[in-house]
Amino acid sequence: MNQKKWCKPLMAAVALCFSCGMLATPLTQAQAAPPAVSEFFKPIVLNSARLSPDGKSVAILVSGSDERVMLAVIDVTTNAHKILEHFSSLDIANVHWVNNKRVVFQVTDKTIGQGETRTGPGLFAIDIDGSNHRELIERFYTSERKISRQLPPNHFFVDVDHQKDSDDVFVVEQNGNNLKPTLNFLRLNTRTGLTQRIETPKNSVSFLVDKAGQVRVAEASDKSITSIYYKDPKTENWRKLIEFDPLKEEGFTPLFISPDGSLYVSAHQGQDTTSAYKYDLENNRVSGTPLISMKGYDFRGSFVYNTVENKVIGLRYETDAEATMWFDDSWKKMQERIDAQLPDTINTISGAEFASSETILVHAHSDIYPGVYLLFNTKTGKFSPLGEAMPNIDRRQMSHMDMVRYKARDGLEIPAYLTLPRGSSGKNLPLVVMVHGGPYVRGGHWQWNPVTQFLASRGYAVLEPEFRGSTGYGSKLWTSGWKQWGLAMQDDVTDGTKWAIAQGYADPKRICIAGASYGGYATLMGLIKEPDLYQCGISWVGVSDINLLYDVTWSDTSDDYAKYGMPTLIGDQVKDAAQLKATSPIEQASRLKKPLILAYGGSDVRVPVVHGTKFYNAVKAHNPNVEWIVYGEEGHGWRLKKNNIDFWTRVEKFLDQNIGKK
Repeated sequence: MNQKKWCKPLMAAVALCFSCGMLATPLTQAQAAPPAVSEFFKPIVLNSARLSPDGKSVAILVSGSDERVMLAVIDVTTNAHKILEHFSSLDIANVHWVNNKRVVFQVTDKTIGQGETRTGPGLFAIDIDGSNHRELIERFYTSERKISRQLPPNHFFVDVDHQKDSDDVFVVEQNGNNLKPTLNFLRLNTRTGLTQRIETPKNSVSFLVDKAGQVRVAEASDKSITSIYYKDPKTENWRKLIEFDPLKEEGFTPLFISPDGSLYVSAHQGQDTTSAYKYDLENNRVSGTPLISMKGYDFRGSFVYNTVENKVIGLRYETDAEATMWFDDSWKKMQERIDAQLPDTINTISGAEFASSETILVHAHSDIYPGVYLLFNTKTGKFSPLGEAMPNIDRRQMSHMDMVRYKARDGLEIPAYLTLPRGSSGKNLPLVVMVHGGPYVRGGHWQWNPVTQFLASRGYAVLEPEFRGSTGYGSKLWTSGWKQWGLAMQDDVTDGTKWAIAQGYADPKRICIAGASYGGYATLMGLIKEPDLYQCGISWVGVSDINLLYDVTWSDTSDDYAKYGMPTLIGDQVKDAAQLKATSPIEQASRLKKPLILAYGGSDVRVPVVHGTKFYNAVKAHNPNVEWIVYGEEGHGWRLKKNNIDFWTRVEKFLDQNIGKK
């Protein structure tokens, strides 16, 4: 691609981002109109910026004029831009530095749906001067290797070596089927294609590589049992540190291992939430004092390690929003210095891995801002913007998101994110209660969310409850959701809706419930159980029959999860048969009378479309106000821009008809 065509719009976006008076300038009449649906679902223009180990270059992914994602490299000193890879029919999915002169990347095709995908991500390597390109892992299965020592598509990238000047990366070979795979761990040289098999414990599913390039920790999973192994450098033999059933007893999760052999883990240690600890390898126990502990939040994050100083200098974590705890005073002061100049954003800073560079990479973003990447010069104190993620998004038209907490009917505290439309009174608003999928995940994060912001731009308040069963907020919230589909989990959503009414945020006559996957299930159950509370529902890729989660043989549910996880988390098909039937929307479809959007991906293997066809056939005889949508090429959610635009255009019309007007 012509380099000038890429640089010019990028620099224009940068100028827009850092126009100092932008946020203070009143909206013009054109800007006051809400953005078109398409604006929220456009491709990200610029993302995944990574500073080279020596701090002299930045690798970054950029969307071209054809909306294909390209790989570019920027010289930190001269700001010169070079396009390394631009495929006419593929998109770069990610990029990682192998060493100062070489990167690896994987690919995808964002123009096709999940059902049309027949290839893997592959793995490619290239020097930053554009030479020595090599395809390391094929995307298609072929009878012959096109390049000597090329690996077949059942190999997947894991991590780079992290040793200075190394040309190696680590990959995993997956054998067997996706429901019960066996994994082999390999070291792969990106220049020669040669591999070296690394011996790991049986049934290993994840690994930790230390900064010396040695695999030191492995996590194995067999049926319901998790085992953690450590390769002792004194003997070079694997020894088991712990064996436990994560659904029945307390264990720990390996996080990071440093060159001095220190192992860091997350664990409960008798507390409701997990914290980060150092692990005592000599005595096989978690050390008593946590490195970081956050009331009401589990530790979820990563370690910041300075190779030059050979020490852990910080921890990245998330509470209601992302942050970094710095142990090193110089980095703490650097963070304060940058935050003072960028007070309205979360500013994640990082430096070179193998150099004390005067250049710091900054990723700044917020709830109303998709983000920008900048370089910060520590000597001059000046920023050099690289570009915005979505320059078409005007922050003045976006709405702030806040963490709130409310009490469920049994007294359990439920976290939730609340977004009130910018420019509204914040009172007596039409409300969309957005239920997250999973359900055993953390649903919300304080960041720009296209769906939430789209709904708010149309004048709707959005409540996103972290109902019981959600993770990230402690063991009590998580475990209290076990076997509570359609019961206490559903009550939490109802109680959150009633809380929003009691607080005056929501107009009780203009409330819609919505969600995907489990959220789609909760939407159907909400309309069935609370017909007077919700005026409409939007369910996409939603579970309609709990028993189908066990019975459909073509889903991607793993054998071990079906046998050992689902009976505990959702319910036992035999022992809890009556409950599973009573809490399946399909059994009560005749009770659903309110207007409903019911949408599915025709190629979904997580919640196959049979969930939708069964429920639609059952409900349409009793409810003429059901809009049935199937995107044949889509899987578990909408991947394609055209389908996102179509779906949310339909949603806008649907909401306007049912709760948008007084």
